[in-house]
Amino acid sequence: MKAGDRLGPYNHEMTREQLVRYAGASGDFNPIHYDDERAREFGLPGVIAHGMLNMGLIARYLSAALPEGARFEEYGVRFRAYVRPGERLSLTARVDEVVKEARRSLATLSIELMTGSGVSAVTGRARVSWATDVEETRPAT
Repeated sequence: MKAGDRLGPYNHEMTREQLVRYAGASGDFNPIHYDDERAREFGLPGVIAHGMLNMGLIARYLSAALPEGARFEEYGVRFRAYVRPGERLSLTARVDEVVKEARRSLATLSIELMTGSGVSAVTGRARVSWATDVEETRPAT
């Protein structure tokens, strides 16, 4: 992994089932995540995905692309637009910097989750590290 490398795109379709499962796992049963009528009462276009669900999906796809044994040191995002059930999403990341130390490497990534209509829904940054004695790429799956 080196500065300038791109990760992705990783594509995902958000489903209503995922929203329901996430609500159960997180305990967040706000009706804006499962009831279109109630969501509209709050001025939304209908049901929207949980922000933390979007963050989790991003982390899952990035984790699979990172060197073996990599871990997130920092991870933060800004929610810019709603993600709705049925949306086709595309995640990309850019490696901004890689610093190699004696026993580990540390990379800074810029992240963007786009909707199928080209709207930037989530942007953010992550800092990840991994041991330098571990192979730096995973085999394609």
